[in-house]
Amino acid sequence: MAAARDVARYLSSSDGSAQENGFPAVNPGNMERPHRQNARPPKPDAPPKSRGRILAPVLDAADAPRRTRVLIVDDHDVVREGLIALLGRAPGMLVVGYAASGEEAIEAAKSLTPNVIVMDLVLPAMNGLDASRHILAERPLTHIIALSGCHTSDHVHRALDAGVRGYVTKTSAGADLVLAIAAVEAGRIFVSPGIRSMSPGGQSIPRRAAGHLEHLSQRERQVLGYLVKGSSSAEIGRALRVSPKSVDTYRHRIMVKLGVHNRAELIRLALEYELTTV
Repeated sequence: MAAARDVARYLSSSDGSAQENGFPAVNPGNMERPHRQNARPPKPDAPPKSRGRILAPVLDAADAPRRTRVLIVDDHDVVREGLIALLGRAPGMLVVGYAASGEEAIEAAKSLTPNVIVMDLVLPAMNGLDASRHILAERPLTHIIALSGCHTSDHVHRALDAGVRGYVTKTSAGADLVLAIAAVEAGRIFVSPGIRSMSPGGQSIPRRAAGHLEHLSQRERQVLGYLVKGSSSAEIGRALRVSPKSVDTYRHRIMVKLGVHNRAELIRLALEYELTTV
C-alpha cells in the first residue's frame, strides 16, 4: 500500500518535483547531471543525446533469469521517476531502462530485450499504440502494458486490438501496475478494474449476460479461456486437437450466445466474470 501511495503522489505532482513531495531523488547511474561551474560546456556541433537510458545493473548469470525485465516508456520525467521507484522496490522485477518517445521505445526494445514494456499511449511524434505494433511485429513474445489517462472502453478496445496485453490507468497505476505485470507474465490479460465492465459505447455490459454463460458448453468455455489468454485459432486448435476452422466456429457461437460483437468486447466480458483460466 505504501508503494501505491508513493507512485500516486508522483503521478499527481503538478510541478514535476519529486523531492518537494517528500521523495528521494531518483538518479540512475547514467542519468545526466548538472555541469559543475568549471566544467567544459558541450561542443556546439555535438549531436543531441537520446533521452532513452539503460538503468539495469550488471546481474550475475544465476540471478538474471529470475527477474522480469521491464522497460518504461513515458515522456514525463516525474511519471518515469515514480514508476522506476515503484517497480524498483517490487520483488522479482528489474527496470532495465526507459524511453521518452515511440521511436526510442522501438530501439530500446531491440537493445534491452525487456520481457514487459510499460507504454504510455500519448507520446510525441509516434504514439504508444503505433510503437507497440512495431515492437510486437519484431518481438511478438514481448508483453506490453498500456499506461493511459483515458478511462473509456474505446481506448481499451484499440489497445487490445493492437496486441497490448494490459491496460492500466494512470490514476490506479500505483495499485495495479505490479499486478498487471504479474498477470501478463503469467499469460493473462489485465485491465484496470474500474473499466473492465465497460462496453464500446461507454455503457456497462448488461448483467443479464452472466446468465448466458451457463449456456456455454464445456468446449466453448475452453475456447473462451484460450481466447482470453490471447491464443490464436491455430494455437487453440493444437491445444484442443481440433482444426482452426472448428475453433472459429466455436468463437462465433460464443459471441452469439454472449451478445458481443468483437474479440475485445468478448475478452472484457470474460474478465468481468473471471473466466480467465481453462
